[in-house]
Amino acid sequence: MKKYIQIQNRTYELLARGSAKDLQSLIVDIFLFVLILLNVTAVCLESVSFIRESYSTSFLYFEIFSVIIFSIEYILRVWSAPSQKNKVSKSAFKKRLGYIFSFTGIIDLAAILPSILPIFFGGLDLRWLRVLRLLRLLKISNYSSALEDFFSAIKEEWQSFSAALYLILIALFLSSSLMYIAEHEAQPDNFSSIPETMWWGLITLTTVGYGDVSPVTPLGKIIGAFTAIMGVCTVALLTGIVATSFSNQRSRKAAMFEAEINEALKDGFISDDEAKKIEELRKKLNLSEEHSKSLIDLMSDKK
Repeated sequence: MKKYIQIQNRTYELLARGSAKDLQSLIVDIFLFVLILLNVTAVCLESVSFIRESYSTSFLYFEIFSVIIFSIEYILRVWSAPSQKNKVSKSAFKKRLGYIFSFTGIIDLAAILPSILPIFFGGLDLRWLRVLRLLRLLKISNYSSALEDFFSAIKEEWQSFSAALYLILIALFLSSSLMYIAEHEAQPDNFSSIPETMWWGLITLTTVGYGDVSPVTPLGKIIGAFTAIMGVCTVALLTGIVATSFSNQRSRKAAMFEAEINEALKDGFISDDEAKKIEELRKKLNLSEEHSKSLIDLMSDKK
């Protein structure tokens, strides 16, 4: 039983985000990371007809190899999920369910389903399934907390974020309605209805400006100018909210990490268990090893 737990713990460590101190885990990370990028590249190249026709067999073999690797990875992640140290109170079954229904677990499953589904449902549109394989790019979230940080930032600032979205929605409906009244008679094809005009409103508010549809009447141009100004203000507000939340998250992570180091240094030195705990927290907070080392050295000197 002890040997079983050791193998399970080691499997979890190998599949978790590696560090320079664990060469084997780092090699696994690099291998899976490169395989993910090669899969995304293969999906893109397959969309080019002459490349797909010339290398169809190679693409097929590479896809089979990738699905086997990703399937083994998924099974091992489910099996080793009970080794998560940050969820000590949960049972092994609940930890496995927690991974399966987590964002990364769903993405890991979605990475293999597009290739497995045609075996059971031969009538499915293979073009859609090929495109869905691009979801494998999201598997990189296993090694980066970027998406997690983004959604966490929105969640923490949801009240401000939703208020900014509400302002954009008001601006969209208002500008689209006014532009429809001003331009419908002059351009009945481009501004045939308010929903149709919303395409122009959204593109103008976000300051993208494709130029495929534009006002020609004097009143329409005035409305367009005000819409562009409203877009600059509302989109900048939305961007500022997310950027500020990201910055606050970074500060909180540094403060949490510093507090953990400070707690470990209360007796004047960091034990092996404390060092392991600090390293796990560093990985969880996605902080660099250089930042961790410099902070430990700095706080050790103060002690």
